[in-house]
Amino acid sequence: MSLSYLALAATAAQVAVSQPAAQAAAVVTPAAPQAVIVGASNQNVLRAGAEVPLRMEESLDSNNKALREGQQVRMSVASDVRLGSVVVIPAGSPATAEITDLRRKGMWGKSGRITARVLNVRVGDRLIRLTGTFDDKGVTGTAGVVAAIAFVPIAGFFMTGTSAKIAAGGGVKGFLDEDLTIAMPAPATPAVVPAAAAAGASQPH
Repeated sequence: MSLSYLALAATAAQVAVSQPAAQAAAVVTPAAPQAVIVGASNQNVLRAGAEVPLRMEESLDSNNKALREGQQVRMSVASDVRLGSVVVIPAGSPATAEITDLRRKGMWGKSGRITARVLNVRVGDRLIRLTGTFDDKGVTGTAGVVAAIAFVPIAGFFMTGTSAKIAAGGGVKGFLDEDLTIAMPAPATPAVVPAAAAAGASQPH
């Protein structure tokens, strides 16, 4: 057997071995990409509908001739509105309401009526929308009118109901009319005092 024949046989064997390896490498598929789970972004949101306790800063009387429908009324926040431990709307923040319906007391025992709606509250330079309504109806004079008509018909005309009154300092419930996204403050980092400095400060002079 010649040397050239042996070299040719060795070359053929190497080709036969390399072909299966190449075929095996060709069927390998790449791994699927790993999904990334992102946390919810709404954990620091004070939602619309959250209660905002309010307090009247002025008194209203339906028989006050200066009172008009559409007139704005001064209010304030009665207590802190919080998200967790963070104060979002501080107590004392100024708020505004608007008179939507006004009826003065009248003859035949007609009572007065005041209806108003909460508009907004101001925190710093931000005006936050609120919602909510409140009213206070005066007591009617119906029973007195009926009795007056029974005895003296014309007397019922001159009997009037009571005026509606809302006193300053009275409580009113308002509610957020929009979502508020809150930037939570970073937790305070305690100051680190070197041991040598602390020992020196504790020594009497």
